[in-house]
Amino acid sequence: MAKVVIIGAGGVGTVVALKCAMNHDVFSEIVLASRTRSKCDAVAAKVGQPWFTTDTVDADDVEQVVALFERHKPDLVINVALPYQDLTIMDACLRAGVNYLDTANYEPKDEAHFEYSWQWAYGFDPGVSGVFTAYAAKHWFSAMETLDIVDCNAGNHGKAFATNFNPEINIREITQNGRYYQDGKWITTGPLEIHKDLTYPNIGPRDSYLMYHEELESLVQNFPTIRRARFWMTFGQEYLTHLRVIQDIGMARIDPIEYQGMQIVPLQFLKAVLPNPQELGANYHGETSIGCRIAGKGKNGEQLTYYIYNNCSHEEAYKETGMQAVSYTTGVPAMIGAMMFLTGKWNKPGVHNVEEFDPDPFMAQLPLQGLPWHEVVNADLEL
Repeated sequence: MAKVVIIGAGGVGTVVALKCAMNHDVFSEIVLASRTRSKCDAVAAKVGQPWFTTDTVDADDVEQVVALFERHKPDLVINVALPYQDLTIMDACLRAGVNYLDTANYEPKDEAHFEYSWQWAYGFDPGVSGVFTAYAAKHWFSAMETLDIVDCNAGNHGKAFATNFNPEINIREITQNGRYYQDGKWITTGPLEIHKDLTYPNIGPRDSYLMYHEELESLVQNFPTIRRARFWMTFGQEYLTHLRVIQDIGMARIDPIEYQGMQIVPLQFLKAVLPNPQELGANYHGETSIGCRIAGKGKNGEQLTYYIYNNCSHEEAYKETGMQAVSYTTGVPAMIGAMMFLTGKWNKPGVHNVEEFDPDPFMAQLPLQGLPWHEVVNADLEL
């Protein structure tokens, strides 16, 4: 039994907090903190237990974050705030002697630039794709050669344009250059330049776009037999049309401009007028599908293809947590990662990523916590 502080009360933070509360045998005390305490109090009211409390903190201020940790003395901090705040919270954890876990890598606020280098000396996030890859390596492959991580959202929220998590982060991520790993080198592409139809279980074919995603960096280091590693995400044409217009008219800019004597950042203004991702769940229908498609040599040296995936229903995620499936599929693995640490299954000194630990106890928890997974062996990977 252990005490955790969760920083961030958005869609993912809400899922993490509620799922931790559902596993009270591991998370004996929970503190949910954010800049806006009323959002934390709304989650606490859903839980309705004295061991679930709230606090307020400005996660941009190291001193405030250190003070938060000194007040509550947690065994683990789960950071589901903005990626801009990762290093601030990590610095506070180092000063307070607290263990740290997050779900997204740091990026500077003034530049749409994602990479692991800033955090490599600190720690990593419990992404399910890393655990899937480790599970494949342990149980199926003697040498993985190609890895394609596929992320499909086939849901419909009924809005003309909305993002499934923080609009500012989402649009910055999608509009940056693509990047993938090939034969020891990183190859850069234009934003969403490469795409193809991929077929997703229970969903069907969807146009899938090659993007950069940070877990590729550590996976190719920890599994050096991989010759090619890529990440694909689906987007509908209506979404891409809106995105192109947003870029063309300058609303995706992240540099400040002067407006009526004030400095504003266009993308931050756009965020304020777009639908709140936390409020999409009630009308969201359909499924997400997240998985790894891997090819290489099997345990006996035979050629092998392997596809491991999870499908998640937006409707079921909303019934359980009040949030849509994109928040759910991010929050549940974060909670399980925290569970692995606090129960001693993933706990050793130093900086380690999820694929460096035994995947089996994590994989055993996924279906118990709402994310059942499936395997397809020696099928066409389409890649």
